[in-house]
Amino acid sequence: MLDTLAHALRARPDRPALLGTGLTGAVRTKVTNGDLADLADALTGALHRRGVTWGSTIGVAVRPGPRALAVMLAAHRLGARAAVLDPGAGPDVLRARLALARPELVLADATAQAAAGWARPLARRARLALPQLSDLGPVVTVGPRLPGCAPALDDGGRTTGLPRPVDADGDAVVVFTSGTTSRPRAVVHSRSSLAAGMATVVDLVRPAAGRPVLGGTFFVLLPSLASGAPVALPARSPRSLSRQLRQLTPQATYLTPPQLRSVLAAGGRFTGRVWTGSAPASTELLTRVKHAGAAEAWGVYALTELFPAAAVEQADKAAFTGDGDLVGAPLPGVTAKTDAHGELLLSGPAARDRYLGEEPDPWVATGDRARLDSGRIVLEGRHKDMVLRHAENIYPGLYEPALHVPGVELALIVGVPAGDGDEHLVAVVQPAPGSDRTALRAALAGPLDRMGAARPDAVLLADIPLSGRSLKPDRAATARLAAARLAEQSARPARRSRR
Repeated sequence: MLDTLAHALRARPDRPALLGTGLTGAVRTKVTNGDLADLADALTGALHRRGVTWGSTIGVAVRPGPRALAVMLAAHRLGARAAVLDPGAGPDVLRARLALARPELVLADATAQAAAGWARPLARRARLALPQLSDLGPVVTVGPRLPGCAPALDDGGRTTGLPRPVDADGDAVVVFTSGTTSRPRAVVHSRSSLAAGMATVVDLVRPAAGRPVLGGTFFVLLPSLASGAPVALPARSPRSLSRQLRQLTPQATYLTPPQLRSVLAAGGRFTGRVWTGSAPASTELLTRVKHAGAAEAWGVYALTELFPAAAVEQADKAAFTGDGDLVGAPLPGVTAKTDAHGELLLSGPAARDRYLGEEPDPWVATGDRARLDSGRIVLEGRHKDMVLRHAENIYPGLYEPALHVPGVELALIVGVPAGDGDEHLVAVVQPAPGSDRTALRAALAGPLDRMGAARPDAVLLADIPLSGRSLKPDRAATARLAAARLAEQSARPARRSRR
């Protein structure tokens, strides 16, 4: 796919690659195919002159956009492995990750370097935290270089006489996921697994040449551009994002569930097919997206280890009446099974090769409890999210989908320590903006009654904390919130009795 993109960029150099929108409603070309190809060639030459070659590892701390994509194209051409570094992970975590990946060179833009010294107060406000540059090893700046930044990567060298593209399989990218500071964990994708994943995206989304796509992830940018579809990166603010949707009328849109909720709250409208993932997408959310104009609304089940694994359209998800969360049939090439403990295992050409420092394993352990229903994957919760109440194992994911009645934006069921080794079961429900809370509690009565022995001990209406770059619901923070709210409620009668 990366080879296909490289050829496509040169074949149609004047075609728009990245689009921008203005306050007047005009859609403009920010970067052409030729611009992107020239940037990739320049980076290829600069990296090659610095000794980056087949088997090298480079660290990449560059914001999503044309430079990040050009870096990936350059690394692919040279056969190097790119370790993706998150500037918001904190200095201790980054040091541990760098020690595991051992990059020979770190490419960072000025924003990522801000926390390393010259603009530390600004970096703190942006939630960036990098170690000192000396702790990172050799660092070079990609893009505009500001005072205090490392030397520029681009040494002004020629882009002619570039090395022939590597035509062999091998490590392509390292993406850090779970793990601790002392034991970081990183997913290693090979060139072939990345290609398989992106081919699956093309077959699923079917981007048409010349029509805009809105989305910012690597798995949106690359397949879209390779198919000849220009891409617009999503704006940060809900109002600007709504304006983008109105001006671009994209054929396909990929946004996370929090982004979708914010756009809907701002009155945004959709066109074409809308895709969402990175966090759970309820039937209610997908239904609201279709009511806001989308021809189709899809939830994508994906992991860092295997992207994408399954997908389900709103109509099929709404028609599902069983327990658990239907995420769809495994996509072509993906094999799914469950082990003796009910954990979902996945395999296929797009699956990661291994975890860094470990042996290859064809099966990805998802950490999700699941069952296969007529070949479709139905999630029943995370193994680690199990709540023990009255000596019964309760898996929240089996019951949470039932709480997404109209007017509910998010819902989690969490365990709160009861003080005797047992746990209270608490449903925390986040109402949609403008919903009537009395009507909402009434609507929840039926689903709660049907939970039987898993019925929560309490139902709290509150905003659910989010975490991570994809703003997933934070279950641990929600449990702390529930514990604090229950403690406040129990203290009120005591205060009144003392009066």
